[in-house]
Amino acid sequence: MITKLPPLCIGDLKIRIPIIQAGMGVKVSTAALASAVAICGGAGTIASVGLASGHADASADYVGTSNKTFQKEIRQARKQTKEVVGVNIMVALNNYEEMVRTAVKEDVDFIISGAGLPLSLPEYAKESSVKLIPIVSSARSAEVILKTWKRRYNRLPDAILVEGPMAGGHLGFKAEDLINNTADSLEKIVSEVLVTAAKYGPDIPIIAAGGIFDGKDIARFFKLGAKGVQMGTRFVATKECDVPDCFKDLYIAAEKEDVIVIKSPVGMPGRAIRTKFIDRVMNDEKVPFKCDYQCLRSCDVTNTPYCIAQAMCNATFGDLDNAVVFAGENVVKVKEVVSVKELMDELVSEAVAELNKA
Repeated sequence: MITKLPPLCIGDLKIRIPIIQAGMGVKVSTAALASAVAICGGAGTIASVGLASGHADASADYVGTSNKTFQKEIRQARKQTKEVVGVNIMVALNNYEEMVRTAVKEDVDFIISGAGLPLSLPEYAKESSVKLIPIVSSARSAEVILKTWKRRYNRLPDAILVEGPMAGGHLGFKAEDLINNTADSLEKIVSEVLVTAAKYGPDIPIIAAGGIFDGKDIARFFKLGAKGVQMGTRFVATKECDVPDCFKDLYIAAEKEDVIVIKSPVGMPGRAIRTKFIDRVMNDEKVPFKCDYQCLRSCDVTNTPYCIAQAMCNATFGDLDNAVVFAGENVVKVKEVVSVKELMDELVSEAVAELNKA
């Protein structure tokens, strides 16, 4: 009979409770949330995207302001805790390299990277002890990363995060498969990635993400062979998350029909909660905006129907009528705001109970 979950060991990095809090932008996963999760034994994650939004200096020096605000969040988290804190950096960012180098300089514990294949990530983190964790949505993507990193850099990922089709935010699946529920399940993808990773070495932990809601879900993926899980949506509905109460209330009030898949200027589909703004853009309305910098590599400012960064920033300012609010499919199960400690205790006790049944 077990009394606690096994730690998630990524090389010499030990996460006491094998739960990683997802990096959620814009300004959702900041130092406050990340440090609270870390203090409770999990791994806290700061999302690098959009931290410069709202800063007066951003239009004149977007890259510089982004790096400074990113650095500030990391240092703030370090003041709060010496436990495990990492970052999430999107490949799609125009200043991706600068962000990675800033994270390495600040000696974060890990870098999680997705929204594109992070094929060059090791190039920017040479001679560093920072753990590198790519996000994949298929065994094929995992194979490409494993093969490329091995050939170019003679190294392998320290862990692989497998994100399934029920996740919130930007997703590595075809929009029609998400809408029609024809995408492969997270269980299937995790099983396939486990086989793929094993060809390169026995010590690459696989972390399951996307739609994991409670301890029973955690136990299910442990039984499949995953060594840890990442969760995002549950952590938004915590007291320590920096977003305004109206943002959290939207999560609590969400019904199944409110959770939809949208087209994002990032070039990927995204899962969000319906707002007046989303209704407008889904009706092909173009929302004019002025852009003094191109934060996304793929963004065609002239033809892009709206600014995703501004829409997400509006959410963190409480202007939900003009906002995009990302959430996982299981947001409909969120019924109350709790503390991070209450959530972590609940998840662990449920998972332990479920594993003991087996």
